[in-house]
Amino acid sequence: MKRLPFITAAILSSAIAFAETTDIAALARASIAKGAAWLEASQAEDGTWSNPSFPALTALPAWALSASGSSTGAIAKAVEFVRSCAQPDGGIYIQVPGRRGGALGTYNTAICMTALHFADNAGSIRVIQKAREYVASTQLVGDDGATGQNAGGFGYERNSPGGYADLNNSAWAIAAMRLTQDVEESRPAGEARADIDWEAARAYVDKMQVKPGEKGADPDDEGGFLYKRDGGGPGGPDGPRGGKGPPPWVKGGQEKGGPGGPGRPPLRSYGSITYSGLEAMIFAQVGRDDPRVVSAIDYARRHWTLDENPGMGQQGLYYYYTIMARALSLLDIDVLPPAKEGGEGVKWRDELIARVISLQREDGSWANSNNRYWENDPVLCTSYSLLTLEYALRLFR
Repeated sequence: MKRLPFITAAILSSAIAFAETTDIAALARASIAKGAAWLEASQAEDGTWSNPSFPALTALPAWALSASGSSTGAIAKAVEFVRSCAQPDGGIYIQVPGRRGGALGTYNTAICMTALHFADNAGSIRVIQKAREYVASTQLVGDDGATGQNAGGFGYERNSPGGYADLNNSAWAIAAMRLTQDVEESRPAGEARADIDWEAARAYVDKMQVKPGEKGADPDDEGGFLYKRDGGGPGGPDGPRGGKGPPPWVKGGQEKGGPGGPGRPPLRSYGSITYSGLEAMIFAQVGRDDPRVVSAIDYARRHWTLDENPGMGQQGLYYYYTIMARALSLLDIDVLPPAKEGGEGVKWRDELIARVISLQREDGSWANSNNRYWENDPVLCTSYSLLTLEYALRLFR
């Protein structure tokens, strides 16, 4: 993927090249090796991890291992399983009879095709091409949704009830479609290329950002992003798994009043979804000097912390680390600008690497004591942590 232009002169002047010093780089690589060894040892004989009904839970470790230096057959076994989950419609998912919320086709497919892109792109071209067709078919168009407000976005799967869409589903789909666009060059002659309506996708993401002076919004949320405009979250009565919350990789869900309590305004941005929105804007080719991007970066700096997922506490903490690393690496920012004039910028790579390493368990794994979004699953959190370290070290391009 081509490197896109830098963001602003102000950020450029404040950016300090990330010094991959012997200490921080060596520590990070040792941590990655230890985590990768734990993942390899935890893989089932059939190539899966965690719950085989969600192929994304096997795709995520394969993605993480693809940049870890792993030389075992773990990646190949995982890739074989993920490809075996490809459906006739091109989606990569498993239909679980009787499970409310469907197969989460968009989620599973977007994550799986992204993992295949990094772990086995050459051997999975046809599967990825078909997956692109499926994801493109799940984008809401025209007047989908009660008022058409979700047009351009993505829900859990094709034909989500009521024209449902949210920013997290949309961000995964947007990233997957941009990262895998090279496979279209290998389409058989005469076969139509698959793509999404990028203008509509940009418009949808734009609607999810809290604008300056927006009615009903806390000024502190300006520049941040929302999971959904109606304040609903994936754990509601219409969500997957019978209203018991989203699958482990879903990172949204404002409850009534927002996670900050009933006193919060109805609009509520938070850390991980804001980085998802930022990444989605860049993949949708919104310029780095665009006010929306600059505003999102400003939000990230104002709410900078590694102690929690801002606005969500310990919920989704490891996903917050991962999407932060991905979004900021995509921007090619080494230092977040100072929150106040004359202040110091944040060397986010160094700080994030140090934080993640400090949380690694003795056996090489990571896990969150807060089980929302299934983050007490060490496979999930170890995959997130490896990806965080790998993106912070620029091991993905």
